[in-house]
Amino acid sequence: MASASTNRRRGLALAAGFSAAALALAGCSAGGEDEGSTGGGTLTIGTTDKVTTLDPAGSYDNGSFAVMNQVFPFLMNSPYGTSDVEPDIAESAEFTSPTEYTVTLKEGLTFANGNDLTSSDVKFSFDRQVAIADENGPSALLYNLDSIETPDDTTVVFKLKSENDQIFPQILSSPAGPIVDEEVFAADALTSDDDIVAGEAFAGQYTITSYDFNNLVAYKANPEYQGILGAPETDVVNVKYYADASNMKLDVQEGNIDVAFRSLSATDIDDLRGNDAVKVVEGPGGEIRYVVFNFNTQPYGAETPEADEAKALAVRQAVADLIDREEIADQVYKGTYTPLYSYVPDGLTGAIQPLKELYGDGDGGADVDKATQTLEDAGVEVPVELNLQYSNDHYGPSSGDEYALIKDQLEASGLFTVNLQTTEWVQYSKDRTADVYPAYQLGWFPDYSDADNYLSPFFLNENFLGNHYSNQEVNDLILEQSVTEDADARTALIEEIQEKVAADLSTVPYLQGAQVAVVGADVDGTENTLDASFKFRYGAISKG
Repeated sequence: MASASTNRRRGLALAAGFSAAALALAGCSAGGEDEGSTGGGTLTIGTTDKVTTLDPAGSYDNGSFAVMNQVFPFLMNSPYGTSDVEPDIAESAEFTSPTEYTVTLKEGLTFANGNDLTSSDVKFSFDRQVAIADENGPSALLYNLDSIETPDDTTVVFKLKSENDQIFPQILSSPAGPIVDEEVFAADALTSDDDIVAGEAFAGQYTITSYDFNNLVAYKANPEYQGILGAPETDVVNVKYYADASNMKLDVQEGNIDVAFRSLSATDIDDLRGNDAVKVVEGPGGEIRYVVFNFNTQPYGAETPEADEAKALAVRQAVADLIDREEIADQVYKGTYTPLYSYVPDGLTGAIQPLKELYGDGDGGADVDKATQTLEDAGVEVPVELNLQYSNDHYGPSSGDEYALIKDQLEASGLFTVNLQTTEWVQYSKDRTADVYPAYQLGWFPDYSDADNYLSPFFLNENFLGNHYSNQEVNDLILEQSVTEDADARTALIEEIQEKVAADLSTVPYLQGAQVAVVGADVDGTENTLDASFKFRYGAISKG
């Protein structure tokens, strides 16, 4: 059988069309450590991201995954600088039949608390993801997992529902893939951050030595880590959480922190590019921004007094007609983001631009007359009152300007009255799946670099958006493409899915962009931290 590192693996490389992530470096110096050794010193990182929970079953966001990526082990992972996946704490991983993916663990694996890490922990980790199925968790990624067998302490056999799954090795490296300690975590409920930290349930490159929720996390290199990433370059890493990106920018410029990672404003990036004291380094990026519609609570949604499916669709279509992506990219983000007219971002196999042809003026611009006609034909009274929500702390300080401009674009047509509201991320992540927001902002950082990761999580009948969108034909096509081995046939299916979803408008994507970090003096290796799988790993950074 083919191994995960050959023809069964689908780690499609990112094309040059992806918008670049920007890293600003205030001078770089070699770490001075031998390859494979753990460097000394302390690295301090700043971020405006927020953690939802440390429990892998309860969060599916970049801020939480940034922590999990440092402290939990994975069966498969991406070496620095590549989107391909290879065995991490596994000795081998391969398909042993069309519906069986067999992983053999390395011998002698342990958690930081001294507990053995065996096949039983692996089975436990995935079984609890499926059992808990938290609305904010990544369990939807495991849609093809049927059952798990553990014939011995080092062997795990994943039984799959469909044959020839082209994606499963990548999913094992995704937010659904962290391996947790069954002696610390609950089997059927989320485990608290305090219990996880107190239980020292870590087996990644780092352990957590101190944890102050969304204020400060202190990491220490884990000498027991046996994975593919090797020993980290820096022994101690402290991550400080900021409410204000401008304060984070000031701290990195003054040397109070070494790295500022997510999220600086476009103005700050522009300023740093012109600063001789910093160096901007380009890296791959795959972030997208989009508006989500709740099919139950949006105007004319299924559970509103005026419920009407045709009118609800017309409202979504009118929004798609009126959003001017170019204006948002240029005015708010100064070109660090580019317009997106697709569900799969430019640069990935299968990406097309169905939204560009279907909505607006047909060439990427807004079209008020078309939106007016769409609403009139559906019998929608105008102006439509639209409650639109965004997060004021999760997607960077420019989100306020971004959504103020979207509000202006919709209201300038005379077709909408927009009630723009904002909520901090920790509450926002709960409210959005509780039908609180009729329409709202989300961004997406891919779990693996394949078009499927922009389709399965959003548009399967059971999806992480929880916005009550369901199209059985789309659902079946997504499942079909995931097991289609012929590359051309699979690409055709990916294109068909995008066209059908574009007609439904479960979401309206509008920007494709970049992650941003500022790195201070005496730091090296930063180019490796934003690899092609979009995982920011502290272990590649060294402090001189």
